[in-house]
Amino acid sequence: MNRRKKRLTLGCVDITVITLAGLFSYLFLAPFVSLPLRPMVMSYLIFMVVYISLSLFFRIFDKINRYTSIRETIIHGIIVTSAFFVSDMYNLIFTPLSQRFLFLWYLLAVLIIPGSRVAWRIIIEHKLKKEKINSGKNNPIMRTLIVGAGAGGSLFIRSLQHNPEIEFVGIVDDDKNKQKTTLYGVPVLGTTHDIEKLIKSFEVDQITIAIPSLSSKELNRIVDYCSETHVKVNQMPSVEDIVQGTFEVNEFKEIDVTDLLGREEVKLDMEQIASQLSGQTVLVSGAGGSIGSEICRQIIRFSPKRILLLGHGENSIYLVHRELKPMADTNQIDLVPVIADIQDRERIFEVMKTYKPDRVYHAAAHKHVPLMEYNPTEAVKNNIYGTKNMAEASKAAGVGSFVMISTDKAVNPPNVMGATKRIAEMIVTGLNEKGKTNFVAVRFGNVLGSRGSVIPVFKEQIKNGGPITVTDFRMTRYFMTIPEASRLVLQAGSLAKGGEIFVLDMGEPVKIVDLAKKMIKLSGADREAIKITEAGIRPGEKLYEELLSTSENTKEQVYEKIFVGKVTNEPINLVLDFVKDTEQLNEDQLKKQLVDFANGKIVLEQIQTNEESPLVYT
Repeated sequence: MNRRKKRLTLGCVDITVITLAGLFSYLFLAPFVSLPLRPMVMSYLIFMVVYISLSLFFRIFDKINRYTSIRETIIHGIIVTSAFFVSDMYNLIFTPLSQRFLFLWYLLAVLIIPGSRVAWRIIIEHKLKKEKINSGKNNPIMRTLIVGAGAGGSLFIRSLQHNPEIEFVGIVDDDKNKQKTTLYGVPVLGTTHDIEKLIKSFEVDQITIAIPSLSSKELNRIVDYCSETHVKVNQMPSVEDIVQGTFEVNEFKEIDVTDLLGREEVKLDMEQIASQLSGQTVLVSGAGGSIGSEICRQIIRFSPKRILLLGHGENSIYLVHRELKPMADTNQIDLVPVIADIQDRERIFEVMKTYKPDRVYHAAAHKHVPLMEYNPTEAVKNNIYGTKNMAEASKAAGVGSFVMISTDKAVNPPNVMGATKRIAEMIVTGLNEKGKTNFVAVRFGNVLGSRGSVIPVFKEQIKNGGPITVTDFRMTRYFMTIPEASRLVLQAGSLAKGGEIFVLDMGEPVKIVDLAKKMIKLSGADREAIKITEAGIRPGEKLYEELLSTSENTKEQVYEKIFVGKVTNEPINLVLDFVKDTEQLNEDQLKKQLVDFANGKIVLEQIQTNEESPLVYT
């Protein structure tokens, strides 16, 4: 039945109910009171006109009855009451009519009309539940214990209470005021300390954490309680997951290690960022990568005029373009996929000249440390020359600000990747000139869930039953979630005056071996069965990463979790001379020269003549 027929059906049902209620009231009271026919007909007609008019105005016939809320039921009752009041006022003023008759008529109408909607909803839900049970007879019913009796738990239970595959056995909450209460008929059975006992008493199959705002510290504590029981643990989706369409509110989301290592969210200066991005043309290089694509997701929220998705891999650009296109169309944002290699200088200058972006976020780079040790020439081409092309093209096109995404591996680098990123920082900050393009770099550590991250490797090893291979049990890394890193990049970009290297506060470093232990715990696997072994440090790797070298340390905090490093560089022309001098070196020589220069072991002395600058070792 289409919607038009359903509206007509609902209207006919209501008219029939009102008519039958009036007829029943008349037949019931006729032996006891005088009921003249003409006033009754007038009262009926007035009732009908007012009721239908208000119902059409409030679109009562457009509601989907299966999802009718209590609020809508109350509104429906008020409409019936209003129609009765108008008809009653008419009779009081013009033709007195039995108040007992009008009251009985009203009482029957106000109970039956909204009640019919509720009854219909119950019948439909019962029918759907029966169909689901019949269609999935072999699906086991998951006896579920909810953690959290607040707004999140309420929303989650209400969304799933009619799912035949889920049975809510109870709720735990640490709020003393919520003990021995119920939520949609589900009882609060105790606190998180009682989880182990409740699992045994109620034969719980899974535990769902329904507190979206829970801090990572509290989440760790609850997961520790749950993991001792070897029962499956998951959580309700976050608001961000729901808004982005990653999950529905009635879905279970696996707890990821990123949730356990996350930090308190930084409150951004939305007005300041909006002033930089709203109505602007923004170019993001490496837009198909983990960081680049997330920067695009954040930028689109600030209603820019145009976003240029620049990347070398067509498939990754296609995927991020397809993801962002609906939101871009809704907000009238021009979303342009640009397939280009940052090493292609002519192409990059052409793109900049054609689109003249106002802001550039340069996220394209080779980032894998061991791979770059084997391929130093490619690291130089992409990370140094590619960055140089992007920066110089931006300057030529009059770009307002250029933000380069850097890494903690650029600090005292022992490897090619870190050295090329440090030299790229020198080029970017060295190009800065007052009154022209503001060039800045932003450094941060590892991002959880990015491509090349250790997490997918650990997941695969756990799935295969182990062992998990850690390069060194002493190894630590700084970690940050991709969304947090991307937001802080935008915030740092809005603070740029030109020439700075911004450093993001990464919090406390995490031992890789501890990360592996957390992932085993979340998997529900037997911790004794999956071994963790040392594989040895790979080429170019450090045991401990740094965000600033000793000479760069500063306490200048320009925003929450954003610092400015005290960085001094060689003059830009000397840096470029050094890069050019390395072109004739073999790969072993190239690796040594890059690392030495990035660490300040080579000083370039500008000769007053036109001769090439020699390399001088200190």
